Amino acid sequence: MKKHLFINGEWVEAAAYITLYSPYSKEPIAQVPDANLDETERAIEAAVRAKSVMRKLPAHRRAGILERLSVLLDQRREEAARIIALEAAKPLKTALAEVDRTVQTYKFASEEAKRIHGETIPLDAAPGGEGRFAYTIREPIGVVGAITPFNFPMNLVAHKVGPAIASGNTIVLKPAEQTPLSAYFLCELLEEAGLPAGALNVVTGDGKLIGDKIVSDPRVNMITFTGSPGVGIGIRGKAGLKRVTLELGSNSAVIIDREVNVDPIVARCVAGAYSFQGQVCISLQRIYVVEELYEEFTQKFAAAAKQLKIGDPLSEETDVSALIRERDVQRSLDWIDEACRQGASVALGGTADGGILMPTVLLDVDPAAQVSCKEVFAPIVLINKVRSVEDAIALVNDSDYGLQAGIYTENVRTALDAADNLHVGGVMINDIPTFRVDHMPYGGVKQSGMGREGLKYAVEEMTELKLVVINRN
Repeated sequence: MKKHLFINGEWVEAAAYITLYSPYSKEPIAQVPDANLDETERAIEAAVRAKSVMRKLPAHRRAGILERLSVLLDQRREEAARIIALEAAKPLKTALAEVDRTVQTYKFASEEAKRIHGETIPLDAAPGGEGRFAYTIREPIGVVGAITPFNFPMNLVAHKVGPAIASGNTIVLKPAEQTPLSAYFLCELLEEAGLPAGALNVVTGDGKLIGDKIVSDPRVNMITFTGSPGVGIGIRGKAGLKRVTLELGSNSAVIIDREVNVDPIVARCVAGAYSFQGQVCISLQRIYVVEELYEEFTQKFAAAAKQLKIGDPLSEETDVSALIRERDVQRSLDWIDEACRQGASVALGGTADGGILMPTVLLDVDPAAQVSCKEVFAPIVLINKVRSVEDAIALVNDSDYGLQAGIYTENVRTALDAADNLHVGGVMINDIPTFRVDHMPYGGVKQSGMGREGLKYAVEEMTELKLVVINRN
């Protein structure tokens, strides 16, 4: 399979190509473009030229394109999931769930295209405002530069492309180097859905080369990025006065209070910790359990994690497969060794088989260990004992990150106190921090980013507010 660049509504042969390999089998799966600066320039030019077309496109047309896209994707659901499983080593059942969410994301985007509106302002509330009428409108911001990660190659792209189209913007998309096939598949669907030429342009290749060009180009009006804090901070520094939204890392935690029923919580936590090998921004990484329930919870969690099926991502039975890169396996093993040297113990896993890191449970982990204070992005979870919910909240907050956190409790006062005191972008009461549906506001504080995704909230980020004042005197 050989893919080409998608620029100005056309498939453009690139000057150079690279071979894309499966993270699981290591076999070649495609030839994909390795775009250079000239090709990236062409993509930006196409997006700039298409701005006026998209700006004038009526809301019902934008909504119709997105609705047709969601229908087309649903019709090709299995094909889309197989692409994700091949390029990302995401287990097939998890890939299917991502496709289903992506269908919903584009449906939400279609609906939001019809809800972009302003408000009237009572100017006579201020002296001198008599006889004047004012209203606001929201206008497209222009060209959106979107840089996306490997872990949700369809749905995280949808969270940028969907609201950009809904709000009448054009896009230059740079998908992750390992997962470009999902983005090119999207181009095929949007061609069929009737998106105007130049509204979406996709360039693939070296992240720094292409990314720096998109971020620094003055014709690009906004950058929306999902990825690591280090790269995100660099983007913020280079973007100047551009609008920027950043969805960055996390080491998400859940708190288990006394007097809860452990059994359903264990099953939910195992899913949150090991889904897609832990390569999820809100993957459950830290679990803090009150001392009365610690032994029961730890034993049942390790037993449940031991039952996970390891293997080929294309198998419908597989729960955990290969990490995206082999160097991530070695990094994870190094971090496990460091935690053990600092006093932690391994209750499960801690080993690797080729590119697969076995589901791992660590106990009594020092908060300064990298598996605790950094984003592990691997199938590793730590379980630590705490004396109280208050102590657990302090441990959750003692982090450079703050994306989402969860708490299980039967006490409504405890739940509300946790909602007040957890310094994160989202608090999940009686659920894991890995919960997300695609229309809710999603984003974090501290090094977890700035701005919010979720269709309504992303549309707000991707539009400019204009005030109109009419003097009737």
